Amino acid sequence: MPNCKITFYEEKNFQGRSYECMSDCSDMSSYLSRCQSCRVESGCFMVYERNNYMGQQFFMRRGEYNDMQRMMSMGMMFDNIRSCRMIPYHRGQFRMKIYERENYGGQSYEMMDDCDNIQDRYRMSDCQSCNVMDGHWLMYEQAHYKGRMMYMRPGEYRSFKDMGMSGMRFMSMRRVTDMC
Repeated sequence: MPNCKITFYEEKNFQGRSYECMSDCSDMSSYLSRCQSCRVESGCFMVYERNNYMGQQFFMRRGEYNDMQRMMSMGMMFDNIRSCRMIPYHRGQFRMKIYERENYGGQSYEMMDDCDNIQDRYRMSDCQSCNVMDGHWLMYEQAHYKGRMMYMRPGEYRSFKDMGMSGMRFMSMRRVTDMC
């Protein structure tokens, strides 16, 4: 399996100081004052608006992102990257149980594949907690994989509100199937 690698640049078009990253980085400010372009040479990464994997998130796969305007036109809703997390490649099945309310309350459904609209498929108007048993997932604020997103790795998530996602409703979910 190839190494995952992303390189961040202080200026547009891959110019200025750079920082090469092959794993998680909770605070890029000691390496770069800002990030205006990046290149994902291999793998998949989640980038974050703030240090310590906080704030808004954006999924990046292999490719060149020559300026923040391009990234924002692709759905990124912030203008500087402060931390990043490598998403490991997952072999095997994907399983996640979603719940309508916090602390695993209300309706629940177990998912094994992508869902572009929980309202249409499950008649759920909201998803406020989940348990990711297998695989890595992206959850989206709007149906059809649009709006703000959140990366979910295996674990229990009792309250999205307590994770700093107050006011967000997740309406679609997608498996991260890209190879790292």
